[in-house]
Amino acid sequence: MACCCIIRASWPPPTTATTGAPTVTEGNRGYASEVTSSRAVPGAHPSGLDRPTAAPAVEEPVASPAGGPTLPGLVRRLLRGQSFSAWLLEVIRFCAVGGTAFVVDVGLFNLLRFGPGELLGEKPLTAKVLSVAVSVLVAWLGNRHWTFAGNKRDSRRRELTLFVAVNLGGMAIAVGCLAVSHYVLGLTSPLADNIAANGVGLVLGTAFRYVCYRYVVFTGDVGAGPPRPAPPGAARRRGRAPAARR
Repeated sequence: MACCCIIRASWPPPTTATTGAPTVTEGNRGYASEVTSSRAVPGAHPSGLDRPTAAPAVEEPVASPAGGPTLPGLVRRLLRGQSFSAWLLEVIRFCAVGGTAFVVDVGLFNLLRFGPGELLGEKPLTAKVLSVAVSVLVAWLGNRHWTFAGNKRDSRRRELTLFVAVNLGGMAIAVGCLAVSHYVLGLTSPLADNIAANGVGLVLGTAFRYVCYRYVVFTGDVGAGPPRPAPPGAARRRGRAPAARR
Protein backbone atom coordinates (compact mmCIF):
# COMPACT_ATOMS: atom_id res chain seq x y z
CA MET A 1 0.00 0.00 0.00
CA ALA A 2 2.82 2.37 0.80
CA CYS A 3 4.44 1.61 -2.57
CA CYS A 4 1.25 2.51 -4.38
CA CYS A 5 1.07 5.86 -2.60
CA ILE A 6 4.69 6.63 -3.46
CA ILE A 7 4.11 5.80 -7.18
CA ARG A 8 0.92 7.88 -7.29
CA ALA A 9 2.59 10.90 -5.71
CA SER A 10 5.53 10.80 -8.14
CA TRP A 11 3.35 10.43 -11.24
CA PRO A 12 3.00 13.72 -13.36
CA PRO A 13 -0.30 15.60 -12.97
CA PRO A 14 -2.99 14.71 -15.49
CA THR A 15 -3.63 17.06 -18.39
CA THR A 16 -7.39 16.52 -18.21
CA ALA A 17 -9.41 17.30 -15.11
CA THR A 18 -12.25 15.18 -13.91
CA THR A 19 -14.70 17.54 -15.65
CA GLY A 20 -13.29 16.73 -19.11
CA ALA A 21 -12.02 20.30 -19.91
CA PRO A 22 -8.39 20.52 -21.11
CA THR A 23 -5.90 21.90 -18.62
CA VAL A 24 -3.63 24.66 -19.93
CA THR A 25 0.04 24.08 -19.29
CA GLU A 26 3.19 25.92 -20.28
CA GLY A 27 3.63 23.65 -23.29
CA ASN A 28 0.25 24.17 -24.88
CA ARG A 29 -0.48 27.75 -23.76
CA GLY A 30 0.31 29.29 -27.21
CA TYR A 31 -1.89 26.86 -29.07
CA ALA A 32 -4.76 27.47 -26.65
CA SER A 33 -4.58 31.26 -27.13
CA GLU A 34 -4.49 30.76 -30.92
CA VAL A 35 -7.58 28.57 -30.84
CA THR A 36 -9.39 31.06 -28.58
CA SER A 37 -8.65 33.99 -30.93
CA SER A 38 -9.88 32.02 -33.96
CA ARG A 39 -13.15 31.32 -32.16
CA ALA A 40 -13.59 34.97 -31.13
CA VAL A 41 -13.22 36.29 -34.69
CA PRO A 42 -15.48 34.38 -37.11
CA GLY A 43 -13.73 33.42 -40.32
CA ALA A 44 -10.20 34.00 -38.97
CA HIS A 45 -7.62 31.46 -39.99
CA PRO A 46 -5.88 29.70 -37.04
CA SER A 47 -2.46 30.11 -38.57
CA GLY A 48 -2.84 33.90 -38.83
CA LEU A 49 -2.72 33.98 -42.64
CA ASP A 50 -4.90 36.44 -44.53
CA ARG A 51 -8.10 35.16 -46.03
CA PRO A 52 -8.15 34.94 -49.86
CA THR A 53 -9.56 38.13 -51.37
CA ALA A 54 -12.81 37.89 -53.32
CA ALA A 55 -12.80 38.42 -57.06
CA PRO A 56 -13.77 41.99 -58.15
CA ALA A 57 -17.40 42.42 -59.11
CA VAL A 58 -18.05 42.59 -62.84
CA GLU A 59 -19.99 45.70 -63.83
CA GLU A 60 -23.34 44.91 -65.40
CA PRO A 61 -24.02 46.47 -68.85
CA VAL A 62 -26.42 49.40 -68.72
CA ALA A 63 -29.80 48.45 -70.10
CA SER A 64 -31.87 50.68 -72.36
CA PRO A 65 -34.48 52.99 -70.72
CA ALA A 66 -37.27 50.64 -71.77
CA GLY A 67 -35.59 47.67 -70.10
CA GLY A 68 -34.65 46.07 -73.43
CA PRO A 69 -31.22 45.17 -74.78
CA THR A 70 -28.25 47.42 -74.21
CA LEU A 71 -27.90 50.22 -76.76
CA PRO A 72 -24.56 51.49 -78.13
CA GLY A 73 -23.19 54.68 -76.62
CA LEU A 74 -23.69 56.76 -79.78
CA VAL A 75 -27.34 55.68 -80.04
CA ARG A 76 -27.95 56.53 -76.37
CA ARG A 77 -26.50 60.01 -76.90
CA LEU A 78 -28.64 60.58 -79.99
CA LEU A 79 -31.77 59.45 -78.16
CA ARG A 80 -30.92 61.77 -75.22
CA GLY A 81 -32.01 59.20 -72.65
CA GLN A 82 -35.21 58.25 -74.46
CA SER A 83 -36.32 54.76 -75.31
CA PHE A 84 -36.83 53.84 -78.94
CA SER A 85 -40.62 53.84 -78.54
CA ALA A 86 -40.55 57.33 -77.01
CA TRP A 87 -38.39 58.59 -79.88
CA LEU A 88 -40.75 57.03 -82.42
CA LEU A 89 -43.70 58.73 -80.75
CA GLU A 90 -41.81 62.04 -80.95
CA VAL A 91 -41.30 61.57 -84.71
CA ILE A 92 -45.01 60.83 -85.18
CA ARG A 93 -45.95 64.00 -83.30
CA PHE A 94 -43.47 66.01 -85.36
CA CYS A 95 -45.02 64.72 -88.59
CA ALA A 96 -48.53 65.46 -87.31
CA VAL A 97 -47.60 69.05 -86.43
CA GLY A 98 -45.85 69.50 -89.78
CA GLY A 99 -48.88 68.17 -91.65
CA THR A 100 -51.17 70.56 -89.77
CA ALA A 101 -48.89 73.49 -90.60
CA PHE A 102 -48.86 72.48 -94.27
CA VAL A 103 -52.67 72.42 -94.38
CA VAL A 104 -52.76 75.87 -92.74
CA ASP A 105 -50.27 77.21 -95.31
CA VAL A 106 -52.11 75.91 -98.36
CA GLY A 107 -55.57 76.67 -96.99
CA LEU A 108 -54.80 80.22 -95.92
CA PHE A 109 -53.03 81.00 -99.20
CA ASN A 110 -56.05 79.91 -101.23
CA LEU A 111 -58.42 81.65 -98.84
CA LEU A 112 -56.63 84.97 -99.20
CA ARG A 113 -56.47 84.72 -102.99
CA PHE A 114 -59.69 83.02 -103.98
CA GLY A 115 -61.83 83.15 -100.86
CA PRO A 116 -64.77 85.44 -100.14
CA GLY A 117 -63.88 89.00 -101.10
CA GLU A 118 -60.54 87.92 -102.61
CA LEU A 119 -58.62 90.00 -100.10
CA LEU A 120 -55.26 89.42 -101.82
CA GLY A 121 -56.48 88.21 -105.22
CA GLU A 122 -54.00 90.36 -107.09
CA LYS A 123 -51.11 89.91 -104.64
CA PRO A 124 -50.08 86.25 -104.67
CA LEU A 125 -46.65 86.89 -103.13
CA THR A 126 -48.14 88.78 -100.18
CA ALA A 127 -50.69 86.02 -99.68
CA LYS A 128 -47.94 83.40 -99.68
CA VAL A 129 -45.80 85.34 -97.20
CA LEU A 130 -48.75 85.66 -94.80
CA SER A 131 -49.74 81.99 -95.11
CA VAL A 132 -46.15 80.85 -94.52
CA ALA A 133 -45.81 83.13 -91.48
CA VAL A 134 -49.00 81.78 -89.91
CA SER A 135 -48.04 78.17 -90.65
CA VAL A 136 -44.61 78.66 -89.07
CA LEU A 137 -46.26 80.07 -85.93
CA VAL A 138 -48.63 77.08 -85.79
CA ALA A 139 -45.71 74.69 -86.21
CA TRP A 140 -43.72 76.41 -83.44
CA LEU A 141 -46.60 76.26 -80.97
CA GLY A 142 -47.32 72.61 -81.78
CA ASN A 143 -43.69 71.52 -81.44
CA ARG A 144 -43.10 73.59 -78.32
CA HIS A 145 -46.14 72.43 -76.37
CA TRP A 146 -46.54 68.91 -77.75
CA THR A 147 -43.68 67.33 -79.70
CA PHE A 148 -40.78 68.72 -77.64
CA ALA A 149 -42.75 69.76 -74.56
CA GLY A 150 -40.09 68.39 -72.20
CA ASN A 151 -37.24 70.27 -73.93
CA LYS A 152 -38.67 73.74 -74.53
CA ARG A 153 -36.48 76.70 -73.70
CA ASP A 154 -37.15 79.28 -71.02
CA SER A 155 -36.60 82.14 -73.51
CA ARG A 156 -39.46 82.08 -76.02
CA ARG A 157 -37.97 84.87 -78.12
CA ARG A 158 -34.68 83.06 -78.67
CA GLU A 159 -36.47 79.80 -79.35
CA LEU A 160 -38.79 81.39 -81.92
CA THR A 161 -35.86 83.12 -83.61
CA LEU A 162 -33.99 79.84 -83.98
CA PHE A 163 -37.19 78.17 -85.17
CA VAL A 164 -37.70 80.73 -87.94
CA ALA A 165 -34.04 80.47 -88.99
CA VAL A 166 -34.32 76.68 -89.23
CA ASN A 167 -37.47 76.97 -91.36
CA LEU A 168 -35.71 79.39 -93.68
CA GLY A 169 -32.95 76.82 -94.03
CA GLY A 170 -35.49 74.11 -94.85
CA MET A 171 -37.09 76.32 -97.47
CA ALA A 172 -33.65 77.03 -98.97
CA ILE A 173 -33.06 73.28 -99.31
CA ALA A 174 -36.34 72.83 -101.23
CA VAL A 175 -35.59 75.80 -103.49
CA GLY A 176 -32.05 74.53 -104.06
CA CYS A 177 -33.35 71.11 -105.17
CA LEU A 178 -35.72 72.82 -107.61
CA ALA A 179 -32.95 75.06 -108.97
CA VAL A 180 -30.59 72.11 -109.55
CA SER A 181 -33.31 70.08 -111.27
CA HIS A 182 -34.65 72.92 -113.43
CA TYR A 183 -31.54 74.88 -114.40
CA VAL A 184 -28.62 72.46 -113.99
CA LEU A 185 -30.15 69.15 -115.08
CA GLY A 186 -32.55 70.77 -117.56
CA LEU A 187 -35.65 68.93 -116.24
CA THR A 188 -38.28 71.58 -116.95
CA SER A 189 -41.49 69.56 -117.09
CA PRO A 190 -44.20 70.17 -114.47
CA LEU A 191 -43.70 66.65 -113.13
CA ALA A 192 -39.96 67.15 -112.73
CA ASP A 193 -40.46 70.47 -110.94
CA ASN A 194 -42.94 68.92 -108.51
CA ILE A 195 -40.69 65.95 -107.82
CA ALA A 196 -37.71 68.22 -107.18
CA ALA A 197 -39.52 70.79 -105.03
CA ASN A 198 -42.34 68.85 -103.34
CA GLY A 199 -40.67 65.43 -103.34
CA VAL A 200 -36.93 65.43 -102.82
CA GLY A 201 -36.82 68.99 -101.48
CA LEU A 202 -39.68 68.38 -99.04
CA VAL A 203 -38.13 65.19 -97.65
CA LEU A 204 -34.66 66.71 -97.21
CA GLY A 205 -36.09 69.92 -95.76
CA THR A 206 -38.25 68.01 -93.28
CA ALA A 207 -35.30 65.90 -92.12
CA PHE A 208 -33.22 69.06 -91.72
CA ARG A 209 -35.97 70.70 -89.66
CA TYR A 210 -36.36 67.73 -87.35
CA VAL A 211 -32.65 67.41 -86.61
CA CYS A 212 -32.33 71.14 -85.95
CA TYR A 213 -35.48 71.24 -83.81
CA ARG A 214 -34.22 68.38 -81.67
CA TYR A 215 -30.57 69.37 -81.20
CA VAL A 216 -30.56 73.16 -81.74
CA VAL A 217 -33.96 74.76 -81.08
CA PHE A 218 -35.60 72.70 -78.32
CA THR A 219 -32.68 72.00 -76.00
CA GLY A 220 -34.12 72.96 -72.63
CA ASP A 221 -33.99 70.83 -69.49
CA VAL A 222 -35.42 67.36 -69.90
CA GLY A 223 -36.21 67.31 -66.17
CA ALA A 224 -38.97 69.89 -66.53
CA GLY A 225 -41.57 67.17 -65.98
CA PRO A 226 -42.88 65.93 -62.63
CA PRO A 227 -40.19 65.08 -60.04
CA ARG A 228 -39.21 61.49 -59.49
CA PRO A 229 -40.73 59.80 -56.42
CA ALA A 230 -38.42 59.49 -53.44
CA PRO A 231 -37.33 56.02 -52.23
CA PRO A 232 -39.73 54.44 -49.71
CA GLY A 233 -37.24 54.63 -46.84
CA ALA A 234 -36.44 58.31 -47.42
CA ALA A 235 -39.88 59.51 -46.33
CA ARG A 236 -39.68 57.50 -43.12
CA ARG A 237 -36.19 58.81 -42.39
CA ARG A 238 -37.28 62.41 -42.99
CA GLY A 239 -40.40 62.01 -40.85
CA ARG A 240 -38.58 60.34 -37.95
CA ALA A 241 -37.89 62.75 -35.08
CA PRO A 242 -34.35 62.82 -33.74
CA ALA A 243 -33.89 60.86 -30.52
CA ALA A 244 -33.51 62.96 -27.39
CA ARG A 245 -30.09 62.90 -25.80
CA ARG A 246 -29.94 61.41 -22.36
